[in-house]
Amino acid sequence: MDKGFIGVKSHARLQDTTFPSVNGALFLCSFPFLYLYWNFKNSHSLPSFVVLSRRTYLSSYSRKTNLPSLSSLSVLFNPQTETIKQFHSHKSFTVVMSYEAGIGVMGTKLGMMTYFEPEGTAVPETVIGFREGNIVTRLKTESTDGYNAVQIGYRRVRDKKLTKPEMGHLNKAGAIPMMHLQEFRLVSVEGLEPNQRFIVDEIFNEGDLVDISGKSIDKGFQGGIKRHNFRRGPMTHGSKSHRALVSSGAGTTPGHVYKGKKMPGRMGGMKTKIRKLKIMKIDNELRFVIVKGVVPGKPGNLLRITPAKIVGKNIPKN
Repeated sequence: MDKGFIGVKSHARLQDTTFPSVNGALFLCSFPFLYLYWNFKNSHSLPSFVVLSRRTYLSSYSRKTNLPSLSSLSVLFNPQTETIKQFHSHKSFTVVMSYEAGIGVMGTKLGMMTYFEPEGTAVPETVIGFREGNIVTRLKTESTDGYNAVQIGYRRVRDKKLTKPEMGHLNKAGAIPMMHLQEFRLVSVEGLEPNQRFIVDEIFNEGDLVDISGKSIDKGFQGGIKRHNFRRGPMTHGSKSHRALVSSGAGTTPGHVYKGKKMPGRMGGMKTKIRKLKIMKIDNELRFVIVKGVVPGKPGNLLRITPAKIVGKNIPKN
């Protein structure tokens, strides 16, 4: 199955297809709970996309026309050949990751500290260190992979810590053995070469805003009070509801618990991104960076640092 963005270059080619349409809206593809339509009724310029919820789809469209099953039909658009492929699958459509605002690096959380400003304000800051790495291990281009991206390796390890396929992948680029590999999707990879090493001060400057993502601290199975900040019941006067979750829904209608309801469960241990953190200091000799605020995880956690996405500055408004 070819990969490509969902887009339209020639609506005339789409109108000739036999896919069902409703009020001038052509069914394109189905996401887990979102359904995308392309309005070609009065499209003399660029096509317009409308996202409909599952409930709107069921109530407004399924009863009026013979649309395909929500879980059986998906349509994939190939931007290179300007064609649409129809395939039947019970799996949801795979959404590709968005572009980064620029090349990024990986680092290790060292800990936190407090910085006192001249007027006496205490500012929490996080210290991020850098092990040996941040080396380009692979370049992906539209001609070979269908999109532009750079793969970067981080944290040098001994050879026996890696498998032979992993060592072969790194040896092909002439890079040292590294534990972590991450991909940064870019608009263009011109000027980048395999085995190229990135230095933090060449990418970021003091005062820049960055997005930092990593795995949050895993707290295990927690109750509703700690996980969702629920209030507890009275602790005296014969109350039988202290910290336990009470009603979770009606019995007869709908007769089941809605998906997504806030209830006790696993807390933490998932990828989290903190946006627009300010870089306070960069030290190349000691190889660390100080950012204002907190970042996910505990000391020793792997972090992904990229330029902050700011609409109108490094991301187009449209």
